[in-house]
Order: sequence, then C-alpha cells, then structure tokens
Amino acid sequence: QVQLVESGGGSVQAGGSLRLSCAGSGYTIGMGWFRQAPGKEREGVAHIYTGSGHTAYADSVKGRFTISQDKSKNTLYLQMNSLKPEDTAMYYCAARTSNDGLWYDRRQYTIWGQGTQVTVSS
Repeated sequence: QVQLVESGGGSVQAGGSLRLSCAGSGYTIGMGWFRQAPGKEREGVAHIYTGSGHTAYADSVKGRFTISQDKSKNTLYLQMNSLKPEDTAMYYCAARTSNDGLWYDRRQYTIWGQGTQVTVSS
C-alpha cells in the first residue's frame, strides 16, 4: 500500500514562493495536488501522469505553480510562485488509481496524504 507524506508548507507573504514535496509517490497512473480552504470543497490544483510526465493545472494556478516528479526519489513536487492570499489552504497530494474521469475528480484518487498547511498573508 502506497503511503504519501507531504512537507514544505508554511507561512509566506504574498508574492513569495514555496515548494511542497510528497514522498512515496510514483506507483500509480498519476499524481495530483489538491487543496482545501476552510469552508470550501477540496479542489484539484495540478496533476501529472507518472508515465508520460504530462501535466495539467487549474486555471487559478496556471503560470504560477509547477508540478514535477523525481522518480528516482519517488517524490512529487509542487513549486508555487507568486503566491496570493487566496492560495491559503491545506494542500494534499494524492495517488490516482483510476483513469476513467477528469484529473480533478477526487473519485479518481484513493490514496491521500495527511496534508500540509500553506498560509499566504497580504
């Protein structure tokens, strides 16, 4: 059973950068980053197919965030630049075990990490 452990969250001012890591990734069809802000639903942020490396992003982060993987380390990354207060949320990595839906559909993922908090102040 794959276990995922996120790290790299923290507090940063608007315009700053953070890099999230997710150890234990790479054994499934794809990997995704999701986030959940208080009172809001969990939403897809980025996705990468572990085989081809093809990526996809939510419109809200396109051009600012970059998802990548290091297969030799079984680690997934999310580089977040030009952070905004609205990026504040708990960030989760997830292993995609189904490929019959859209990448941001949470039902495609059956293995989740415990989350890491990102707080962006204005």
